[in-house]
Amino acid sequence: MAHPKRKISKTRRDKRRTHYKAVAPTLAKDSSTGEMHLFHRAHWHEGKLHYRGQVLVDKTEEAEA
Repeated sequence: MAHPKRKISKTRRDKRRTHYKAVAPTLAKDSSTGEMHLFHRAHWHEGKLHYRGQVLVDKTEEAEA
């Protein structure tokens, strides 16, 4: 088994861990529905799949047919 040759100090350990942080996702507001969603992602709203202000898929029409 591998063992460390020297003890890593708390300062050195903490300096390495400074980059371990949570990042809040960037949200965008859809122009057609006003709903918040992740950037560059399609989102569902009232049975319709929206992306950049356009409806891509309409589940309500498929359910009626």
